[in-house]
Amino acid sequence: MMKSGVVKVILAGVVAAVCAVTLSAQIKRTVLQQVDTSIPGREVVTARADFPAGGSTGLHTHPGDEISFVAEGAVEIVMDGSSKVYRKGEAFNVIGGKPHDAKAVEGPAVVIANYVIEKGKAATTPVK
Repeated sequence: MMKSGVVKVILAGVVAAVCAVTLSAQIKRTVLQQVDTSIPGREVVTARADFPAGGSTGLHTHPGDEISFVAEGAVEIVMDGSSKVYRKGEAFNVIGGKPHDAKAVEGPAVVIANYVIEKGKAATTPVK
């Protein structure tokens, strides 16, 4: 009987860990455009991020500035040890190279992000 209870606890822990890892993978990112800018060596990537309720990007950085607009729902941005919630119709900015996390709060959310980044670099890099 005790063995069965231990197995259930371990199984529940494994399921919770897998769900936490998969949640960031459930954020659907769609690149809307990727174009050169008038700034040599820079490009703009415009992307749509669809967050499920509670979905989080995980801590990450960008090789340039992020200028974003919350099109639907609400997103909590965690950066420099503090957080702020941005709701539908609000915009936010993240300076390039600054580690941050974004999480859908109050239900699903949609963010339209513009990244002014070094040409040829990945728009997002996870922080390990």
